[in-house]
Amino acid sequence: MDVLMLSRLQFAAATMFHFIFVPLTLGLSVLIACMETAYVRTGNEVYKKMAKFWGKLFLVNFALGVVTGITLEFQFGTNWSRYSMYVGDIFGSLLAIEATAAFFLESTFIGVWHFGWDKLSPKAHAITAWLVAGASNLSAIWILIANGFMQNPVGYVLRNGRAELTDFWAVITNKYAWLEFFHVVPASLLLAGFFIVGISAWHLLRKNNTEFFQKSFNLGISVALVFALFTAAEGHIHGNNLSDTQPAKLAAMESHWETQKNAPMYLLLIPGEDGNVLEALPLPGVLSFLAYNDFNAEVKGLSDFPKEDRPPVVLSFLSFRLMVGLGTLFILLAGFGFLVRNKVDQYPRLLKALPFCIPLPYFALWAGWTLTEVGRQPWIVYGLMRTSDAVSPVGAGEVGFTLVLMTLLYALLGAVGIWLMVKLAKKGPEDNTPIQA
Repeated sequence: MDVLMLSRLQFAAATMFHFIFVPLTLGLSVLIACMETAYVRTGNEVYKKMAKFWGKLFLVNFALGVVTGITLEFQFGTNWSRYSMYVGDIFGSLLAIEATAAFFLESTFIGVWHFGWDKLSPKAHAITAWLVAGASNLSAIWILIANGFMQNPVGYVLRNGRAELTDFWAVITNKYAWLEFFHVVPASLLLAGFFIVGISAWHLLRKNNTEFFQKSFNLGISVALVFALFTAAEGHIHGNNLSDTQPAKLAAMESHWETQKNAPMYLLLIPGEDGNVLEALPLPGVLSFLAYNDFNAEVKGLSDFPKEDRPPVVLSFLSFRLMVGLGTLFILLAGFGFLVRNKVDQYPRLLKALPFCIPLPYFALWAGWTLTEVGRQPWIVYGLMRTSDAVSPVGAGEVGFTLVLMTLLYALLGAVGIWLMVKLAKKGPEDNTPIQA
């Protein structure tokens, strides 16, 4: 394997593992703040207990997210130094703002929140919880603005052999970045909702702390339903934007080869890298509608792009369908759970199934990011810099060694972290002693 592929695998492995923890941090921080607000407004101690219990799981998850995220930024220097030199004027400034204006703020307020239960008033402590949630999502904004530039570069000029920032406002108002934000963060809230629902269902089936876990279930299932619907609707808007900014990605995720008006979507399709193996059961105009909200619109096909400019078709196609399929399942599952939420104890099969649904939103998010990043290829910055030109001048052996070492280390960290979260989740809220730092 060459250094390019090894570097891509290393970054993909680090990103996918890191992204186990990021969306739960984003979503759960908001829900914990909601629990504390409910406690302040009602004085009901159950809500305080909820914030403490789910807060323990949040802290473990946050710690693992921090540790696994550090190596990602290092890789821009070790594995992708040519990329960093070429767009560092833009990309580096965004990462610096994320670290200084968001991550440090988030870490500070998490410390205040964790140690301030008996030192702050309930209202002040709830405000701290909202500051944690706000800083977490502020961090996501800057990261997604940075990624948005890679997907749709704006606000720059090519000078002295590199891309230099000329319009910071254009970069931070990049439509692509904000569409990513309004897709990723609601999906993270959906994940947090299913996380709470799955653990609550496990306890409700065993009739543990029924009032506590019934309230948790009702909150989680409501959030899951709202944001499953929102994410699906926003995803359609995101698809419309792809037709203008990344038409090759749009064509790849649908395995659409020939440019045509009234472009169909096939219910039965087997994609290939040089053409479809099978096309059957077309729905005329549906692809045109999904791309342009017009059944007669022309959709550009992969055949109109040079072969070297086409993204991997099969992986893009499958990733998209996995994401959409799971998204549809979430709407159905959350919708049914919401309808029976106050009598869910009468549905033991549902309670048994829901804990096994906890990993599904992770798979959907992974599939979505696979489509986002693989569908951009062969560009690391779309239309501006090829991935093959961005890799560092290092040997394949060096990258291969660090890839194996990192994978083993991450596997150990993941096993310990997930074991601890499972242990705390099963234990329930009886012991509300904070986790010792």
